[in-house]
Amino acid sequence: MNYRHIFHAGNFADVLKHAVLARILTHLNAKPAPYRVIDTHAGIGVYDLTTPAAQRNPEWKDGIGRLLTGTLPPEIAALLAPYLDIVAPMMAADRPSYPGSPRIIQNLSRTQDRLSFIEKHPADAEQLKAACAGDRRVSALAFDGWTALNAQVPPPEKRGLVLIDPPFEEPGEFTRMAEALARAHRKWATGIYMLWFPVKPGPGTRDFLAALAATGIPRILRLELVIESPRENAPLSATGLVIVNPPWTLESEMRTLLPFLTRRLARGTGQHGFVECIASE
Repeated sequence: MNYRHIFHAGNFADVLKHAVLARILTHLNAKPAPYRVIDTHAGIGVYDLTTPAAQRNPEWKDGIGRLLTGTLPPEIAALLAPYLDIVAPMMAADRPSYPGSPRIIQNLSRTQDRLSFIEKHPADAEQLKAACAGDRRVSALAFDGWTALNAQVPPPEKRGLVLIDPPFEEPGEFTRMAEALARAHRKWATGIYMLWFPVKPGPGTRDFLAALAATGIPRILRLELVIESPRENAPLSATGLVIVNPPWTLESEMRTLLPFLTRRLARGTGQHGFVECIASE
């Protein structure tokens, strides 16, 4: 694969994904029992925003950059605090960087929790291992995320989160994601599953959501953030998340947060955000 997240680190899709990730981990931390986090497409862990690759087209300026500029309403600041408390110091450093999902997971999880970070690309896997060195909670694996997920579930812990965030550069990723979720859920029905996907013109998203509904899995929440009407052959302008077994507070939190993110991150016409239950108990 040629995909490198450094070109997109901190963009509007990362803002939604990582803000929601932080809310879910905050919910898991409310109970003392240990949990497992499995990140199937983990990347390198931390992205240096001063590198030529990051500066070529700095998408973070219209993403996390906008959140860190200006004040936030109190209720929004409270919802974003677990996320921004990690990001803001890293962005304000002499050498600004943006945390990938592994770093956010490391910062918010606790001593008793266990973390599995999986990355297929050899060079990225080596960087990920280096970024996690010394953290005994972490198992960093250079492996195909889809194959590793089947081997990782069910973990010994009854609680936990699976983050599935593929690069969507290979054909059939939507189908692969729906099938992987169905297999994993049959083995570990109590886990929380968080799936990221790009929203682009065409039938991909619609067919994916229909495939999820057809699995019969209960309790599926869909979130979508559109900062500009999607257009063919244009930069990504819409991002989606599906959460299986969402924390009971998450839907109401997102009904507060998404309208704000839509306004703050919009870059054109047609912007909107919405929250939808595509399957309930």
